[in-house]
Amino acid sequence: MPLHPQTVSFLEMLSAWTAPPEGAPPVEEDAGPTIEEMRRRIGEVFPVDRRQLPHVEDLAVRGPGGPVTVRLYRPEPVERGPLPALVYLHGGGWVLGGVDNVDAACRDLAAGAGCAVLNVGYRLAPENPFPAAVDDAWAVVAAVARDPARHGLAPGALAVGGDSAGGNLAAAVALLARDRGVRLAHQLLVYPVTDTAMDTPSWRRYGTGYGLDAATLARFMDLYRDGADPADPRLAPLRAPDLAGAAPATVITAEYDILRDEGEAYARRLAAAGVPVEARRFDGVVHSFFLLPEIFDAGAEAMRFAVRRLRAAFGDQAAEGSAA
Repeated sequence: MPLHPQTVSFLEMLSAWTAPPEGAPPVEEDAGPTIEEMRRRIGEVFPVDRRQLPHVEDLAVRGPGGPVTVRLYRPEPVERGPLPALVYLHGGGWVLGGVDNVDAACRDLAAGAGCAVLNVGYRLAPENPFPAAVDDAWAVVAAVARDPARHGLAPGALAVGGDSAGGNLAAAVALLARDRGVRLAHQLLVYPVTDTAMDTPSWRRYGTGYGLDAATLARFMDLYRDGADPADPRLAPLRAPDLAGAAPATVITAEYDILRDEGEAYARRLAAAGVPVEARRFDGVVHSFFLLPEIFDAGAEAMRFAVRRLRAAFGDQAAEGSAA
């Protein structure tokens, strides 16, 4: 379908937001913004309403490169008892972003799904290239699986999720969990990066002018990969030889997004491997819509869809656990 009017307005706002300040010196034609400039800009997040929760706590989990920052959200006080848990991994091309950029979404996921959410501040490239982000994400998942009671979490009711590069990390961690004997209830993949090829029709068609710039993401991919094997499943889950036995999945994609085709290809491969999966494309919208329900009606709808899927997944796992 055509671009939704909300998408047109968003792209106009994004263009104005990223334009150089008036009076700034001209930028050389081939020179893009520095990583530091992009990090500063992404820190200036769009103003959003942040849901109030009874328990929000910043803590740290031991990781291979030092403490991993985690923000824990609970929709109920700790004394109300253990909750299922979702480990959530932010986007930003493995180079930008942090826990603050997905704070509002994590609050909504916690309240809607009735679960605790652990928002992970993994190490970023280029200072910490692959596999640092995967290792940090896995460290948090493994810590929760090993000792859920430490943070008031329910044993055996653990999911992973993430958007964009965070969706890539969530898919990679779900495969690691399968291989390392950690049972996950679900994987929530929101417009995930699933391959390193960057050659799909959606990459070519929507590479400029639709919010997520293909050249920028290719630059980030190069910084993150840092010469690693492009077929490593921790980088490119779509290239994993076998997806059988991975956690059940929800895959959310956007019509006008360079990552659309590879996300949907991953959903098809999961289904072909016998993994329960529900994929849904949201028409007329672009990358980032999921995090901006104040701008996109489709973002609010996608959040409701994700919440329903998580609630069902946690309910199924709890029922299986009680029957065991």
